[in-house]
Amino acid sequence: MKKLFSIFGDPVSHSRSPLMHNSVFKNLHYEACYTRTHLLDGAKLKETFFSLGLSGANVTVPHKEAAFEACDEVRGFAKTVGVVNTLIEEDGKLIGYNTDADGFMYAIKEFGEINSILVLGAGGTAKALVSRFLQDNIKVSVLNRSATRLDYFKNLKCECFTWDSFKSRKYDLIVNTTSAGLKDEYLPAPEDIIIQVLDHSKFVADAIYGKLTPFLKLAKEKNKTYKDGADMLLGQGVLANELFVNKELKKEDIEKYMRASFSL
Repeated sequence: MKKLFSIFGDPVSHSRSPLMHNSVFKNLHYEACYTRTHLLDGAKLKETFFSLGLSGANVTVPHKEAAFEACDEVRGFAKTVGVVNTLIEEDGKLIGYNTDADGFMYAIKEFGEINSILVLGAGGTAKALVSRFLQDNIKVSVLNRSATRLDYFKNLKCECFTWDSFKSRKYDLIVNTTSAGLKDEYLPAPEDIIIQVLDHSKFVADAIYGKLTPFLKLAKEKNKTYKDGADMLLGQGVLANELFVNKELKKEDIEKYMRASFSL
């Protein structure tokens, strides 16, 4: 029987995940299909998952924290951060994982040694990435519009700023985890702050993929080495697919056909 997988998000029409996973299933003759589910209310994630008869799913903004709450069991790194982006059905239960963070580490490998990072935003993706950076003893600062979501990062002993309290310094890498630039032409922080941080950074990354966001445009203008979220998407996708197929397919085969889907 063919397995069904989906991605939940709002928005979700832009998602490349179906193309990526279906490329693997088709080329490796795995009986499965992957689709999109536009979900407005994160509280309905679990009932929607089971009503669709899914074997697994990915979760994108803004439902990653709601996905954590929806799980019957959470495993691995997702337990540390309280953020889930990959769901598996197992014996009628919803099991949650997080493949975002390791996917991102895969994406920034080519930058070489990174000792200090400024993270823009304080949502689910930021939580996952910051916790993962700290595991590698990277010094992390977090900048968010308001102070309300910064307590999580203060408890991790990160240096935390709001737009009003920000003091710029040198960083090896600036990472945008906000949705600014996804559906609009906004920057993730006021332009004067963004210019300051870009002037003091070596590398720039945006979790958004598939378009040159205003943030990356500025990085490009300043001749910074930058990348969008495509490699992060690929990295987390390979790890998620391994979970979907219960490791029945080889990781290198999954990566080969998933990478090929980016040229489709």
